[in-house]
Formats: sequence, structure tokens, C-alpha cells
Amino acid sequence: MASWNSLHLELLYNVLGWLAFVSWSISFYPQVILNFRRKSVVGLNFDFVLLNLTKHSSYLIYNASLFFSSTVQRQYREKFGSDEMIPVAANDVAFSAHAVLLTVFTLSQIVMYDRGSQKISKTAAVIVSVAWLSAAVCVFVAIPRHSWFWLVSCFNTIQVVMTIIKYIPQAVLNFRRKSTVGFSIGNILLDFFGGVTNYFQMVVQSIDQNSWINFYGNIGKTMISLVSVVFDILFMVQHYVLYPASKRASLHPAPVNNEPLIVTPDDPPSQNV
Repeated sequence: MASWNSLHLELLYNVLGWLAFVSWSISFYPQVILNFRRKSVVGLNFDFVLLNLTKHSSYLIYNASLFFSSTVQRQYREKFGSDEMIPVAANDVAFSAHAVLLTVFTLSQIVMYDRGSQKISKTAAVIVSVAWLSAAVCVFVAIPRHSWFWLVSCFNTIQVVMTIIKYIPQAVLNFRRKSTVGFSIGNILLDFFGGVTNYFQMVVQSIDQNSWINFYGNIGKTMISLVSVVFDILFMVQHYVLYPASKRASLHPAPVNNEPLIVTPDDPPSQNV
């Protein structure tokens, strides 16, 4: 296993990693709190939440397997080199576990609170079904060959695909409604900070190790940072530029699923935290 070349860079790497973990972990709470205050999930796209659950579940399987399994670690080093460090840290596993729990809790809010006419689309249901069916096929292929790192890499591929597409339904919903009411901007700001710090954590580690294995050896983590930052910027543009509070107060949002948007006196634009 590769050793650190600089204690200062090691410290910076760990600080950036835990900053990303804390920021990403906290990012789930503004949406949960917003849903609780409004007693409504109108404006939160259910496809986004379902795809997010599939993404984080797959990522948890990958991170936990690579972090805890000596067999998976051995097969990883056989592929990328015996001196390469494992590109999964404790904060990656902790984040994934926390993300799954909070996403499940958000789904429970969707069941409990006012949903208006919103529902999970057939497209999202098909995508999730195909993802887990693909995972099942990978399991049956890996078992006789004992290709455990290949198997967990399949889950990593699933989470990469989910990362790429999960934001699209929410961005489209915001555009259709000409509003971001019901979708927490606090979530996006924290997600953006987490993506940036996560990316720079990988950069610092690569500089210290004089190897860029972090980027191509763990493409999932790379994609999380880049894709989340791009979509977070889009959401910030929607919230602050295209549909700011002044416009949200005067515009009549477009229907969701051909039904009127439900806006109550307890649902002012200022609650979109």
C-alpha cells in the first residue's frame, strides 16, 4: 500500500474529505425540514428521490465492499497495481450509509405528506428496475468466477449512471413550473460545496501519491463531483436568476401533470430554504 509523501498533504486530504462528508450529509436535511414545515412535497420531483435512492444504495455497496473486504482489495490491487492505495476512505462509507437512510426518510415523507398530482413516472420505475436487474445478472456472473471486484464495479457503474440522470427530472420540473418552490436551495448549496471539496480531496491525494489512480480507478467518485457541481450550478441559476423570489411571488406556476399547483397560505416563497 502506498505511503504518504507529505504529512501536510495527508492532513489536507483528510480535512477536505471530511468537509465533503459533512457538507453532503447535511445537504439532505434542508429538504427534509422544508417538507416537514410545509406538510407537502409538491415541487420535489419523486423520480429524483427514487433515482437517488438507487444511486446511493449502489454506491454504499461499492464503498463498503472495497473498504472492508480484503478479497476485493486484493483484486483491486491485482488490477491497478500492488502499490496503489484503496481509493475509498472511511468518510465515503459513512456518507453512503447516511445518504441511504435520509433518502429512505424522504420517501416516507412523500408517502405521508400532500403530493398534489405528482407521482413516480413509469420511465423512472423502468430505469430503476433495469438497474437492479442488471445488478442481479452481475451477481450470477461473478459468483462462479469469484470476480468480486468486478462485481462491486458493476454497482459503481450503476451509481455513475444514476448520478448522471437523477438530477434531470427535478431540473425539468422546475422549468415546467417556472418555480423552485418546494425544492430546497439549501440542499443544492451544500451539495455544491461537497462536490467541490470532494474533487479537491482527490486532487490533493493524487499530487501526494504522484498518481492519478483516484480519478480513473474510482470513476464513480469522480463523476459524483463533476456531475453534481454542474447540476447544482443549473439549480442555482434556476433559483436565483430564472425564477427568483420576486418572480415566484407574481408568477402562476405551470401545472404539474396537467393539474393545478397547490399553493397554500403556509407555503410562502420564503420557505424555500
